[in-house]
Amino acid sequence: MISQRTLVIDSASEACSVALFENGKLVAGEFRVLGRGHAEALVPMISALPGRGRATRIAVALGPGSFTGVRVGLAAARALALAWGAKTCGYSTLAMIAAMARGEAGAQPVGVAVTGGHGEWFVEGFDAQGATTRALASLPPEQATAVTAEALVAGSQARSLVHARGTGRTIDVMPDARAFPLLPAGALLEDDRPLYGRAPDAKLPTRTT
Repeated sequence: MISQRTLVIDSASEACSVALFENGKLVAGEFRVLGRGHAEALVPMISALPGRGRATRIAVALGPGSFTGVRVGLAAARALALAWGAKTCGYSTLAMIAAMARGEAGAQPVGVAVTGGHGEWFVEGFDAQGATTRALASLPPEQATAVTAEALVAGSQARSLVHARGTGRTIDVMPDARAFPLLPAGALLEDDRPLYGRAPDAKLPTRTT
């Protein structure tokens, strides 16, 4: 049997984590809550893995989340894939949070709410198997609360959302590369473009005639 190794990189949130899997089993991994400094921490964390993390496939968190964190993780994944001749795939940060919540609470619908930009929250709904039921959106807290109907809510803003709503259960989890096997197959994306979750703040100037 040919050994298949997967390196997972997740630096799209306040946390930074890496994990190495061989034939689906965790070989080694590390999880840190950094807030900032992902660019300085990520490569040494990968280098500390067995075989310096070398793998035949690299999976990377695409966001939404920290703009810098998303770019740092994606740049590392693309550079290593080029050097190693490895394949790449991506996954949504919110899909990982939902998968971790289901892993803790059992198969059930999950609403995910995490901190976004400009005071908004990123929210998305998932069914008991991990398929998206409510598309990713960046909304003001009151609107995010209004659209989130799932009884179980996970993510950094889960407690605030459930408190505002008055009902529900929360799980405060941060995305962790070591939880990669919990992701459903449909959550893996061949397209590794970042998922920013909102339109860019800067706009091109309008042309006057």
